[in-house]
Formats: sequence, structure tokens, C-alpha cells
Amino acid sequence: MTEAGWTKLGLLAGGGDLPLEILKAQAGKPVFVIALRGFADRDYSHADTVFKSVGEIGGMIKALRAAGCDAVCFAGYVTRPDIKSLKMDARGLIMVPRALAAGRKGDDAVIRVVVDEFERAGFAVVGADSLIGQGGLPAGVIGDPGLVEAHRDDVTKAMSVAAEIGRLDIGQGAVVAGGIVLAVEAQEGTNGMLDRVAGLPDVLRGRPGDRMGVLAKRPKPIQERRVDLPTIGVDTVERCARAGLAGIVLEADGALIVDRDGVEAALAEHGLFVLIEAVR
Repeated sequence: MTEAGWTKLGLLAGGGDLPLEILKAQAGKPVFVIALRGFADRDYSHADTVFKSVGEIGGMIKALRAAGCDAVCFAGYVTRPDIKSLKMDARGLIMVPRALAAGRKGDDAVIRVVVDEFERAGFAVVGADSLIGQGGLPAGVIGDPGLVEAHRDDVTKAMSVAAEIGRLDIGQGAVVAGGIVLAVEAQEGTNGMLDRVAGLPDVLRGRPGDRMGVLAKRPKPIQERRVDLPTIGVDTVERCARAGLAGIVLEADGALIVDRDGVEAALAEHGLFVLIEAVR
């Protein structure tokens, strides 16, 4: 039994690097991976792994129990699937009416339905932040603090817009440049939003050598913080750089940074900053 009250972790891995970061942080401890088909896009061959559709809830629970897991962590991005074409088992089908009803309220409501199902099955749900040692990301600046002040108005507005779309359960992120809202995150996710910004005219979004604007990411007010915390990594920095942005703003105690060393190197290479801001 660990200090947290569980003994073996089951990792439900979606897309991106966060699941691998968790495996790295938990090296030497037993971890069982369920790679989600259509979303998991990294190599898990070095771990004890099975593949499941996101609709195979019963299959996941059965596999977790067979592996001796008593805790689960949801990590990596998963977009809302097309239920009509989704492979589902009996338990997944039973969940459909609840998931559809929750979906009318927003993505976070759907997440709470899924979390509740695993808790009712007897698993402790563990936040990724606690597993990678980022429980409580402190306020501060990565990069040049002077750049933050040069873009302070965009920082303030982007954080305000991100808070508002979070209140409406639309998304977690917003991009503001020169006081203009260039994009808000919806179903396409952060990467899709940044790629969309990169397609805008340079006069709106800046360019290398004359960067302008910021990406803000913050949790929704109703966020299930054990799942889907705002996360950035090297890929986020690279996409912000291609979009001509000057920096990224996160909420202290409300975000994750994957591969901190790599992020710092990418920020230095492109001349961007990350501001981790305390929010009252």
C-alpha cells in the first residue's frame, strides 16, 4: 500500500507525451497501460500494455482488475468520439445515455461521467500532476521576465477570455495578439487552434523577430482536476513559435509542463516565455 492508499496504477493513455512522462516518473513501480485506440500515438512496447477502444469500458475495468490495479490515471488528449462508429462493449453501451445527456452540458460533464464509472468500479482516480511531481505548479517565469511585461495587456486579456470560455465549458485556451482575440479553443484542441492561428496573416499574429501575442491555458471553473489539466510541452512551444506568438500563460497550481528541460530549451531557441501566474 502506498502513502496515497493504492498499490498499482493503471494508466489510460491518450495522445501526446504526458503518459510517457508518467511512466518515466513512475519508473521502478508497477504500472499497467491501457492505450486508447485512435488516440494513443506513442510507443508503449516497453510497458505492460493492452489496447482498448474508448467505448470498451467493461473491457478496461476487467483488464485493470486482472492486472491487479487499484488506481487509474487518465492522461493524454482524447477528443469527443463519434459514438455511432465507436466500438463498444456492454458496459460502454449502458453508459451511453448518461454520456449523451452529460455531453449537452459540455466536455467536462462527460469526463465526470467516465470518472464516476471507474470510481464506482472501486478504483482510486489519481491526478497526473501528483504522479509527475507537479502537484501545485508554482508561479513564476520561464524565459525573459522583460518579455512578459512587454506583452502584459495580451496576457491579461487572454487569461480573461480563457476563463470565460472555461465557464461556458467550451475549452481551456485562447490566443490574443495586439488586443485582438485570434482564436479560442473548442473541439479541435490546443494544437488545432494554434495551427489555425499560424494560418492567419502575419500582420495579426506577429512573426519570428517581431513576435506578438500569447496563448493562455487555464482550467475550467468546473474542471475535474484529476483529469485533463491544461498541459503544455515542447510541441506546444514549437506551434506557438510557428504562429508568431511571444509566449504562453498558465495558471499556477492549474497546469502541467511535460518535459520541462525540453520546454526550456525550445523557449530559449525561439525567444518565447512561459508565465505561470497566480490567479485569485
